[in-house]
Amino acid sequence: MPVKPTEQEEDYFARLEFEGRKKALAERESRCAEEERLRVLEVAWNRCPKCGARLEPIHYRGVELDKCSSCQGLWLDCGELNGVPAEDQGFLGRLKAIFG
Repeated sequence: MPVKPTEQEEDYFARLEFEGRKKALAERESRCAEEERLRVLEVAWNRCPKCGARLEPIHYRGVELDKCSSCQGLWLDCGELNGVPAEDQGFLGRLKAIFG
């Protein structure tokens, strides 16, 4: 004759199943979010954040800037402003004084 589980045992196994499903859902959501982030990066790579046109690298006082081929916007990558000498009084020096 099969033994019927107690209410406490049923609750315990229900909690285990719930936690397992919750963890699997969180992992799936995390994986989907990462896939979406990579897809967006692939589409936006080397594109102007303002108009979406191609960015062309230009060199200005030892720093590589990205210039939009359409709207002529100038873009700096992370850390590029740090490469500007502190005594530079030109355009990039003034930017560094404001944002650096």
